Amino acid sequence: MQRILVAMTTSKDGLLVVAEIVNDEFLLFFKGMAKEVTLWNKVMSSALKLPGVAVDRDEFLRSRLSPFCCGSHINKALAEGTAGVIPSKILDKIATECIRSHSGKVAMTSAAMGVPGGWAMIGTVPADIAQFYYHVFVLGQKLAYIYGFPDLRDEKGHLTPSAINLLTLFVGVMTGVGIAVKAVEELGKMMQKQIVKKLPEYALSQGALAPVVRQVAKWIGVSLSKDSVAEGLTKAVPIISGAVSGVMTYASFKPQAKRLKRNLHTTMLLPAHNTPMLPPPPEEIPYEEVPPSE
Repeated sequence: MQRILVAMTTSKDGLLVVAEIVNDEFLLFFKGMAKEVTLWNKVMSSALKLPGVAVDRDEFLRSRLSPFCCGSHINKALAEGTAGVIPSKILDKIATECIRSHSGKVAMTSAAMGVPGGWAMIGTVPADIAQFYYHVFVLGQKLAYIYGFPDLRDEKGHLTPSAINLLTLFVGVMTGVGIAVKAVEELGKMMQKQIVKKLPEYALSQGALAPVVRQVAKWIGVSLSKDSVAEGLTKAVPIISGAVSGVMTYASFKPQAKRLKRNLHTTMLLPAHNTPMLPPPPEEIPYEEVPPSE
């Protein structure tokens, strides 16, 4: 299918208007980058409302490390982070199992919601989209904890605003946004310099990485706009849409999860490189596609 992306500026309000040409049919899916950020915020909000979305770091790591490690090693990993305490082969094995588990769960749920009568809404977002990103967020936290991130929750057990920004970057890594990959690598360098690992709250909320988070959110919103067209075509054939939806979800979720796993493994387990900090991005950053590795 040939796709041509055309950008133009309206004469009245100056907002950016983008139209996509698909087989000579114009599909207007975008007006103003702020609209796409709003779309992503709605999807995030819906997924974050689902029960169990915030993962208890200590409870998760204890349950996953206990078959491989003694109590003293587990306690040290909880206090100092897993990097340098737990062998990387064990961490990779745990991460692979988590990816396998969540890939199966998200595919089964997607298939169930793809059959007639399976439509539902969580707020203003279709439930199949919300549950997809629910698993993305839960798995993202688990992978972060496996590879050495500190607890992403506040004292009440809720994800902090900076943690939510981090999850946006994780989604960017999973979908191949180059600036998201670089931002997570930069976060890893910041935390490697800390004796007691803490999430760089200021950098994610107001510092150099905050504009990157906003830019990644825009690109995710663009992707969601495109995916909604394809999903609508799939739902138009209800007899097969359940099975097709499950297969397509599995085929997209698992490779993306593996991409995040590779990024966190490299970022958190390998020694930090003496490279300069990320500069604040310009107003608009060109999309950089990261090809999936074999």
